[in-house]
Amino acid sequence: MRKAVLRFIDFFYPPFSRWVSPHTFRYIISGGTTAATGIIVYYIVYNFILHQQHVDLPFPPGMITAPVAALIIESVITFIIGFSLNKYLVFTQSKLKGRVQLFRYGTVVATNILLNFAMLKLLVETFHLYPTVAKIICTVILAVFSYFSQKHFSFKVKQ
Repeated sequence: MRKAVLRFIDFFYPPFSRWVSPHTFRYIISGGTTAATGIIVYYIVYNFILHQQHVDLPFPPGMITAPVAALIIESVITFIIGFSLNKYLVFTQSKLKGRVQLFRYGTVVATNILLNFAMLKLLVETFHLYPTVAKIICTVILAVFSYFSQKHFSFKVKQ
């Protein structure tokens, strides 16, 4: 299955070979798939599951805004997808144990979630952007940070 997916991704690589390496192209495709899935899940959760309504919790903090609740749900789903794609399609040369990769990946994702949360609150509550548009902006900015973090930390290859 892995080889078939890689062949499919690599089929689209030649037009981009002048600008990016095969490794970077695979990351862009994998990250793009994860990001697109996250945006779609966020949109569905925010609009059709939460109906753009805040979530009341029986424990502190008591209430979570709908954009933040959608982000939490979306993050759980994209964590699983993102780790799987990165581990098995992109960063296959890493000799780190799977549990170490998972922990490091989780650390980077947690950092991204905190940054995403702060940027989402800023864009939605301060600049009054529509939450899905704000989510797209956050995703683009954090994709660059995430690539370098995953390459040099989560799935580091010893020289």
